[in-house]
Amino acid sequence: MDFERLTMVMRRLALEAGDRIMEIYEADDFDVRSKSDESPVTEADEAADALISEGLAEAFPSVPLVTEEQAGSHGQSVSTFLIVDPLDGTKEFIKRRGDFTVNIAYVENGAPLRGVVYAPAKGRLFYTLSDGRSVEETGPFDKDAAGEQVPIAVSMPDNRGLVVVASKSHRDQATDDYIARYAVRDMTSAGSSLKFCLVATGEADLYPRLGRTMEWDTAAGDAVLRGAGGEVVRFDDHTAFTYGKPGFENPFFIAYSPGVLLVKE
Repeated sequence: MDFERLTMVMRRLALEAGDRIMEIYEADDFDVRSKSDESPVTEADEAADALISEGLAEAFPSVPLVTEEQAGSHGQSVSTFLIVDPLDGTKEFIKRRGDFTVNIAYVENGAPLRGVVYAPAKGRLFYTLSDGRSVEETGPFDKDAAGEQVPIAVSMPDNRGLVVVASKSHRDQATDDYIARYAVRDMTSAGSSLKFCLVATGEADLYPRLGRTMEWDTAAGDAVLRGAGGEVVRFDDHTAFTYGKPGFENPFFIAYSPGVLLVKE
């Protein structure tokens, strides 16, 4: 894979998709319907999916592509592929909260090596460079040329008082019970894959997820976090968190700065 070209293409497509999403977000009304699993989907999801899929297929025709909106066409597991969630945080989008993201990632041999996370309503753009290091680019964003890229890195956490980030829409008692096993200095909440990015920038130390997620929900944020020195492990046994699983469904997981002393179940 040409990682320099990959970074350029993923960044541009994320920005283009973000523009299309914001056109719909800022309209007086937009169409919302339910998918077969009862999760919501909007015209913004579908428009962004079409734009990104076309761009990736044109740029990397030999690389398998998995997207949330076309997931039904992928019956078997793969190990090296591009994976897209065109609009992560659809519930936040519908409620006009702003915590939604465009997510594009490249997975090789089960590991998310490169990714981009763009939060268009918040004006935050995170991605991995060609060498795998993660940055946050400051706007305004030119689609054809990157602006100032600020290197990001995970925190050096103080285990006597951690900053924990959790989901806005999927918080439950099991998550609260797990968080209570740590000494917590501050709690913050965020929607979508922004939670990974808050750990990647050192704005949070720990993000546990005890709920159902799919690989397209996590791959780009995971890549950004890893490129900032962070880690993601399975919740049950703290082993490696991998991609390309049959059905693309994730186990529970913990995303964290390596300085955090993880609590076993």
